[in-house]
This record gives sequence, C-alpha cells and structure tokens, in this order.
Amino acid sequence: MPTDIYLVGLGPGSLDRLSTATLDVLLDPAHGVVARTMSHPAACELAAQRLVVTCDDLYDAGQDFDVVYSSIAERVIAAAKQGPTVYAVPGSIGVGERAARLVHDAAVEQGLSVQTFPGESFLDLAYLAVGVDPIIDGMQVLDGRSLSDVPNLTIPTIVTQVDRPEVADHVTGLLAKVLDDDFAIVVLDALGNANERVETISLSALPEAELTPLTSVFVPASVVGLRGLIAVNGTLRDQCPWDQKQTHRSLVRHLVEETYETVEALERLSVDAPGGEIDWVAYSHVEEELGDVLLQVVFHATLASEVGAFTMDQIAEGIRRKLVHRHPHVFGDVKADDADTVIRNWEALKADEKGRESLMDDIPVALPALARAEKMQRRARSVGFDYHDIVGAIGDVQAELAEFIGASAQDQESELGDVLFAVVNLARHISVDAESALRGAIDRFQRRFRWMEITARDGHRSLGEMSMDEMNDLWRAAKNQV
Repeated sequence: MPTDIYLVGLGPGSLDRLSTATLDVLLDPAHGVVARTMSHPAACELAAQRLVVTCDDLYDAGQDFDVVYSSIAERVIAAAKQGPTVYAVPGSIGVGERAARLVHDAAVEQGLSVQTFPGESFLDLAYLAVGVDPIIDGMQVLDGRSLSDVPNLTIPTIVTQVDRPEVADHVTGLLAKVLDDDFAIVVLDALGNANERVETISLSALPEAELTPLTSVFVPASVVGLRGLIAVNGTLRDQCPWDQKQTHRSLVRHLVEETYETVEALERLSVDAPGGEIDWVAYSHVEEELGDVLLQVVFHATLASEVGAFTMDQIAEGIRRKLVHRHPHVFGDVKADDADTVIRNWEALKADEKGRESLMDDIPVALPALARAEKMQRRARSVGFDYHDIVGAIGDVQAELAEFIGASAQDQESELGDVLFAVVNLARHISVDAESALRGAIDRFQRRFRWMEITARDGHRSLGEMSMDEMNDLWRAAKNQV
C-alpha cells in the first residue's frame, strides 16, 4: 500500500547522520519534500541535491506560532493530495514538533496514510554533552519561549529554543529569582554539527551569549525553590539537634508568632494592594514573613511524613481538590453571578463535606474573639440571617450601646460583649476586618500618646503633672499632628 505522507526527522546535524532508509525516502524523486525550515544543516544539504519546499515564509508571515503550525499542516496535506510527500523537520518528529502532530492528525482524519522516521533528537546529544542520564538523574525539558514561571530546578533542566536575545533575557529573569547571578549553566548549540558549542557560563552572562536557532541551555539541579526548602528542612530534621527535638505541639507557638508577624507585614501594604501604587519595601517584608509561615507548614509536613500521615504534595493536592469542589460556578455548571451566592454555595458544600449539623459547628474556639465573631456572622449571612445594609448594622450598634448604658453593674460585661459583637458586624458590612481596624486604632493611639509625651517634655513638664483638661488639649493637638 503506497504511503501518502512521510514524517521524517533530520536529526541534529548533517545528512550523514541519517539512516540509509531515511535517506532513501528523502532522495526518492517520486516524493515531494516540504521542510519546516532551512535553518538546519541537513535541510540545506538536501536542498542542494533536490527541490525542497520550505515553510520559512509561513514563519515570516504568521502572527503567532499557532497560526504558523496550522498553515504548515495545511501545506503538507495539500501537497500529499497531489502525490507522496515528505515533511522533514529538524531533530526528531517527536520532540518539540507541534506541526508534525497536526500533520499526522489531519492525515488520519482525511484518510491519508502516514509513515514515520522519527530521527535522532538533539536531546540525545545534550544528555551526553552534560553528563546526565534522564532516567537515573531525572530531567525536564522546557520551551524557553513559553516559560511563564520559575520551574522546579531540583532536577536537571534543559531549556530549549533560547534562540533570541529577548528569550534569553526572559529565561534569565525567571531563573535569577531563585539562582545566583554566578550560577554555572551550559550553553548547548548546534549539537551534532562540526561547529557545535558546549560552553559553561554564568547565568548573568546568558543575555549576552551568542544565540542561534539551535541554542539550548542546560541548568544543573540545584536545591532551590519550594522543593529545595522541603529538602533542606528534611536535612535539618536529620542533622540539626534543635530540629530533631521538635514535635507538632512544640512548633505551634512558632506558627502563631509567624502568622501574626505576617499579618503585621500585610497591613503595611495599602488597603488597595495589589491595586494602586506598588510599595516594594512593604512587599519585601511580606515576602519574608510569608516564607517564615511557609517554613512552619513544610516543617509540619516533614514531621507528618515521618509517620506516613501525609506529605507536602498531599497538602497541596488536598487544598487544590477542595478549591475545585467548592467553586462549581468556575469548574462545573453551577451559576453564581455575585459574591453572596458564591459564599452560600461555599458554606453549603463545606457543611456537606464536614457533616455539620449546624453552621456554628467547627468554628475554632481558639480564634481571637473578634475573628471568631466575624466568622460566625459570615456563616449566618450565608443563609440570609443578616442586616440588608449598613443602616441596619449601625442601628444595631446604637441599640446595643443603649442597652449597655441602661444595664445593671452585673449585666455590663455581657452587654458590652453585645456592643463589641455589633461593632464587628458593622465592620463586616463595610468590608473592614475588625481586628485590623482595632490594631490600627491602637497604633494611632500609641503614636499620638508618644507625641503628647514628647511635647510635654519639650515644655519641661510630664503628663502626670498636667490636669485632664491640659492633656485633652494636647490630645486634640496630637490628632491634628499625627
């Protein structure tokens, strides 16, 4: 049965690296040949011996790679309908060749027969050049053009298609978030060719390195990022006397302390953050404090993994699944047009998961009182038990305050609690965290009182020597000044 399309990998270098069977297909005069690009030594050698149609014009005209790859597939399919056609690509047809996959799928759909000659991948040569076995050592291969975040660098990494200065800049910027400027990387270029280049340079030198369409970068494994943190914590658990002594219970106070320090750092950001003007100094503090909290999470995961309870990956997967399950309006077919509907759905799903008999179940008693009050109120709101607007919330504060004023001495504590509970409700109605609001008031009081003390000393007096009227005058001045 004749073949309509031959998918051929040209390997990493010249034609002399190809098998006899592959050369027979390429040089058969009965076959038309379409090459993805002429920026490859084997393609150029082939074009010197016979007619080759290139797709470089499609790259020049295409707005994005999706358009280019689709156009290539259309060209190859059209040629195959006129007679047997070879589609030749650099390297292997199975490595980084989206257009080859499109050609194959389109051919099957249209009833055209396909035969494949995969070809030698540059990766085979890259593994040898850097001394890494992808099975023994592990390996990840990434596309430099589409790299969007810092990858897991605790395994050896090859970043391909670092073929332009802007790609090199982008890759360097991402890697520099976790690697030092002088970290040694290896530039791999034109492997399998007479002019192949294997050069070790520093990460910071990559943007200035010589680049070609055949350039890739090898990044040796490094204990960095989240995986690095987990590994370092495990090492400390094995070798550090202090870490070896810790238990889940002994670490609780550290988790609480680090959480409060993180809250304090977050409150240094503007209320609109991440909107508005970026405060880089404040964000640096947030980054540091979040790291301290993350260490506590990792530490507890390390302890739990020792008894086979769970790992850090299981923690992440558990919360990922929970998020998907509790957002059916995003990941399912439930409709939710406003935040209140989302909250109601969330609480209903959560109640079902936890087998709650009451919305008031499983609210931690250890929460700070203001936070516990706010959580209870949000639960009640999820079924509509709440004031419709701020007017009702203000009226409730006024009513509870009136009850406090009229209360007997023995009832004042409970009535004062009702006032505070109503104030938390008011804060929630204006989207303010009551705990943060109170901390802000405390900070303002502290700054203003310090100003009063300093002002009094400047007048050679102390606050203790002043009358209440004098101190009230100072306080009003402090409110204007601070």
